[in-house]
Amino acid sequence: MPPKKDKSSAPRLEALCLGVLLWLGAVVQAQPAATPVEPKIATHGYAYIHDEVHEVPWSIHIFKFERSRHDFFFGNTLGSNNFIGMRTVSEQVKSLPADLGIPLAAVNGDFYNNDKYYPGDPRDLQIHEGELISAPNGHACFWVNAAGQPQSTNVTSNFRVVWPNGSTTPMGLNEAREKDAAVLYTAVNGASTRTHGGRELVLEPADNSPLLPLRIGQTLHAKVREVREDGDSPLTKDTAILSLGYKLASRMPQIAPGATLTLVTETVPDLTGVTMAVGGGPTLVRDGKTMEWSGFLMRHPRTAIGWNKEHMFLVEVDGRQSGLSVGMTLPELAAYMQKLGCEQAMNLDGGGSATLWVCGNVMNSPSEGQERPGANTLVVFRRAEQTQARRAP
Repeated sequence: MPPKKDKSSAPRLEALCLGVLLWLGAVVQAQPAATPVEPKIATHGYAYIHDEVHEVPWSIHIFKFERSRHDFFFGNTLGSNNFIGMRTVSEQVKSLPADLGIPLAAVNGDFYNNDKYYPGDPRDLQIHEGELISAPNGHACFWVNAAGQPQSTNVTSNFRVVWPNGSTTPMGLNEAREKDAAVLYTAVNGASTRTHGGRELVLEPADNSPLLPLRIGQTLHAKVREVREDGDSPLTKDTAILSLGYKLASRMPQIAPGATLTLVTETVPDLTGVTMAVGGGPTLVRDGKTMEWSGFLMRHPRTAIGWNKEHMFLVEVDGRQSGLSVGMTLPELAAYMQKLGCEQAMNLDGGGSATLWVCGNVMNSPSEGQERPGANTLVVFRRAEQTQARRAP
């Protein structure tokens, strides 16, 4: 299937990318399990490569860029503009503010939880423009540290609320709340918590430190402004809601307005100061070695991110299309990322979500015949000249 043209792409973006795509658009041939042949990377600092292995068959799409180029940086999107939700990669990229920079490439990001009341809830960690959106759930996550270095490993949550009596309760973030659990909701969840019953504490800052936007690795003090017993409390940009399921609430002492709570957004490993992160998993390559899997392994469309000391790679493998590409198992994907030269690599959501967008075009052939909406998108930007000084690492 030929690349789909996004007619809404800005002319400046087309001018920037057109020459590179024409120069690199030829199909690169390779043998099964061989190291993909590639053109010399463009003077632009990035390249798009289409690798085909007819014997399997595989159709693989790669975006590669030089890590030495400090005008390139990673960001991500929320599924629905400034809120958690579901849209396609193209739609999410289209909604990006112009002052962020010029989007060069994007892939679908994390898996998402299938709850009808919380569509687009990322399965794991998401940090967007410094704001903590979703809590980690123990799977592999990708982030960029304060020194600008890419990192990936399994991340676990130690998010918790400390009550006035010193006892603690684990808490989730912007997700479906179980009857015996606590979840903190912020404005990115939408107009309200969308909960049913339970007890909800409307929180505001307890001191001069801001409560929102929520950051990772913080210990925050919040004052209870109001206690509600009906659920579905409204959310504002200035308040957060701590929602307790009815079973948990029945065991808790009554909390009156004016009480002070402590909210802790701690993780293992410690990600304090991280401003961009997205979940996924599993890890494919660690320190140059591929991971191992057992049991029945199936081929599916795949998306992955990988890197070495010189380059970053976004990779999409088409699948479920017998005449074009059958997809890869996780061991096959790990081996391919290793042969690309990746010393580290991580899987992202795949299946019908697998999408690689480059310079205004969807380069791959989605398995459902069109892009499928997803929870978030991992984006490679080029800094616009006017934002160079403000965003320089």
